[in-house]
Amino acid sequence: MTTVHVAASESGAQFLSPDQIVPLLIGATVDEVERELVLQTLARCDGNRTRASRVLGLSVRTLRNKIRIYAASGIEVPAYQD
Repeated sequence: MTTVHVAASESGAQFLSPDQIVPLLIGATVDEVERELVLQTLARCDGNRTRASRVLGLSVRTLRNKIRIYAASGIEVPAYQD
């Protein structure tokens, strides 16, 4: 299993350009890539699930189910920030 999570660092969110991300994803499974995309999008949307679901083209319910699975697996999910 390849771990690629780059959504957050000690100083806040860290965003990479596509040419930096693609090499990190080679060898990752589709599920791992999807998870990273969801987490990155949530981070960029300050944890706002409604906005993130629109960006991802998912229903809020589908996004919420994915988040529930990630959290149950011990993966830190960006929380909503005002």
